[in-house]
Order: sequence, then C-alpha cells, then structure tokens
Amino acid sequence: MNGLSALVADPAFALAFRVRAPVPARPAALLVLLHGVGGNETNLAGLAAGVAADTLVVLPRGRLELGAGQFAWFRVAFTADGPRIEAGEAEESRLALVRFVAQLQAAHGIAAARTTIAGFSQGGILSASVGLTAPECVGGFAVLSGRILPELEPLLAPRERLARVQALIAHGRDDDKLPVQWAERADAWLQRLGVPHVLHLYPGGHGIGEAMARDFIDWTQGITDAA
Repeated sequence: MNGLSALVADPAFALAFRVRAPVPARPAALLVLLHGVGGNETNLAGLAAGVAADTLVVLPRGRLELGAGQFAWFRVAFTADGPRIEAGEAEESRLALVRFVAQLQAAHGIAAARTTIAGFSQGGILSASVGLTAPECVGGFAVLSGRILPELEPLLAPRERLARVQALIAHGRDDDKLPVQWAERADAWLQRLGVPHVLHLYPGGHGIGEAMARDFIDWTQGITDAA
C-alpha cells in the first residue's frame, strides 16, 4: 500500500505501525512520522518515499479511533478561544511514543542521535512533545503545520538537555486550521529554551507542499549527517 508494509501490531511495541518498504538491512537512521487528527498511518507515505533509502521510516497509528480509518493522538475541539485538548489523552500518547521510539531503537540498533520524530498537524504537536520532554531519545523533531502545546510547560526537560536536540518548525502562512501565529510562538519559545532550530514559512494553507517536503527531507538528512 503506497510503498508501505502491512500493519504491524506486535505486543513488543507500544503502537501499531507500518514501515516504508523495503526495510534497509542495516538502517543508518530512524525517522518516525506521525499523522494528524482524523488521519491514519498511510497519510505520510508520500513524504516517507522521499527519505534516504538507508533510513528506517516508521509510521505509527494514533491510539484513538475516531471512525473507519480515522485515528488521533488526542481529541481536540476548535473553539473561538483556540484549540481545547483532552490533556490526559495527549499525555498518554506522548508516553506511548517515548516507549515506542526506544523499542524501535533497541530492535534495530539505532542511536538516539540518528533518530528523528516528525509529524503533520497533531502529529507535529506530539513530535514536539516527545522532543521537548525526552530530548535524550531523539536527535531532532519537526513540527509540520502544527504547534507546541502550552500544556507541555510543566513537563519540559531542563535547558541543558534541550540544547542537544535540533528542531524544525514549518508552516503555511495562510493556514486556516492552525494559524501561522502558532509557528511564530513556537519559534519564540524554542529560542527562550535554547533549542537549536529553524523556522520555515511557506505560501499556502494547512498541508505539506512540495517546498516544505523538500526542506524537511534535507533537514532530516542533516540530523543524520551531524550524528
């Protein structure tokens, strides 16, 4: 299916997932790609296809089933005052992802420094949640058309640990689901925290365009090359 494996539901792993096929015999790096709310693990197959062939690309399925083929990492309501999340569900998904990344690294012998977690929209939110609370488990995280949860602040790792992780914030200037101000806030917050990062803004709305995808793939290769 779109260059992906069948769904893997193995009790040795915290989440069900697919992998970009073929799986490299000796992966040089690990990339975990997270889908957005209402999507599923196949949504980012096109993005996975552009990643270097020696990278193990894993696409997990969100923990919450919203409908047929529709999953999420946590429930969210969009209100006049901004998004309101189910914070307990977001925290459970964050912890599951931290375990999942460690399980993949152990299974394939991949170092944290060569591991990147990234996602679209809600998937980007969870990527930041992992990177900012458990920076020792990844070399970098990317937020593609997403945001950083304000609710995360009490869980943030100390500044000295955050200094070792790289981040990418990429966002459409005309995003009508998560306005570009969320990317600007993320940029300012990461600066205050001392997280090395880059901010890229693009024409367009809530999605991953060609330029964003290209910049993201280049950035992930930079994480691997620096390890």
